[in-house]
Amino acid sequence: MFNLDNDKDFPYYNENPKMSTIGWLVLLICIPIAYYTYRIVAASNEIIGSIVFLLILLIPLLYFSNWDYSLFFQKPTKNELILAVLMGLAYIVYSSIFTSLLFTSGLPDVGTSDANIVTIVSLIFSMMAEELIKFIPLMFLLRVFFKYTSDRRLSIIASSILTLIFFGLTHLEPGTTIVSVLVIQGAGSIFHLYAYLKTKNLFVSYLSHLMTDAAILITVMIGLVG
Repeated sequence: MFNLDNDKDFPYYNENPKMSTIGWLVLLICIPIAYYTYRIVAASNEIIGSIVFLLILLIPLLYFSNWDYSLFFQKPTKNELILAVLMGLAYIVYSSIFTSLLFTSGLPDVGTSDANIVTIVSLIFSMMAEELIKFIPLMFLLRVFFKYTSDRRLSIIASSILTLIFFGLTHLEPGTTIVSVLVIQGAGSIFHLYAYLKTKNLFVSYLSHLMTDAAILITVMIGLVG
């Protein structure tokens, strides 16, 4: 439909290139470190916290990839940008429907950050960090499943499901429930994840994710002002 470049492939899973065991260990450990460091730093400065959040994940990933950023970042094509927008809109529609359903079912809201210009600017960095929080375990799980099954399709599906569950649970905080975060941030992120799976380009899923969260926060901010 979009005439996307299907010659690209996911990195690492088939030793393309090979990621060392210590590399995987460091990258996986960096996820909770980045998450909790962000919480601490963002309490006093949200923008700096978001930058630190991103760098803790990105620098080790680049280091263990021999600084070959082309493994996960490419300049988005026109068709990839269209896909990013469509997946962003799909997430907004999905989120609106299921947030309403959860509310009518008596479940707590999924939680919304304070809507202000600082929060919106910080999304530039934090949304890429969140994409890396999905990308790192996705590639690790893909490597593990493919190693033992040699079935690429099965490995992608299983890795994607587990990654979405993990990503949803990272949003669990006071005032939310496991059901709400798994339905909205977890299952809902399939749209952003699909953008990456289709293009093998993290810029595409990042732009889709950035667009949706920025649109939601701007809508909330306008509502508060109004």
